[in-house]
Amino acid sequence: MRVFCGMLIAAAAMAVAPAALAQAPAGGTAYVVTYIEVVPSAQGEAAGLLKQVATASRKEAGNQRYDILQRLDRENQFVVLEAWTDLKAAEAHTGGSALKQFKDKLKPLQASFYDERPSNGIAVAPAPASASEGAINAVTHVDVIPPSKDDCMVMLKKLAEDTRKEPNAERFEAWVQNNRANHFTVMEIWKNRAAHDAHIATASTKEFREKLGPMSGALYDERLYKSL
Repeated sequence: MRVFCGMLIAAAAMAVAPAALAQAPAGGTAYVVTYIEVVPSAQGEAAGLLKQVATASRKEAGNQRYDILQRLDRENQFVVLEAWTDLKAAEAHTGGSALKQFKDKLKPLQASFYDERPSNGIAVAPAPASASEGAINAVTHVDVIPPSKDDCMVMLKKLAEDTRKEPNAERFEAWVQNNRANHFTVMEIWKNRAAHDAHIATASTKEFREKLGPMSGALYDERLYKSL
């Protein structure tokens, strides 16, 4: 009986192991996407605080990217996109004084919780030398049912390859959330709004969204931003 129970425990451990590994960073660059919403009257103050923490964070060891975006149609909503050389650098930033001071000052202004999502890159690209004046940023949260996460990852990689061939695409990346492997973040930079709208009408985008529909766990949440 004891032997049988031991076999069951071992089998259970083997079944759990892949899921645990999927949640752990694979090494290399560590990414973080953070969604912030403040009360509408505080959007100007929040933007100033975000610019300050971005300036400080870009000077920290291991920082590769610290982008602050403000939503176009709801200016009290922001997103922060970070890239660090490794998990150690990202954790040092999280525990650092610059971020702590920022969070303390932001707290009274918030309309919702500080939604921070550590991630791994699945379709990343070198940063452009500089974004075009008037460039449009699109950030999309893609949520699929857990059994479809691998299929979604393949689809996102293909969409990235197709999108980067479009003439006015300046950047396209996809990340997967560390602790929820069925949650993805898609980031795009387009030369202008017309370029973004043209992308939506392409065959590759239509095909991606059509296939995504049956596996979606939530609405396709695309939001447009400007860079601060």
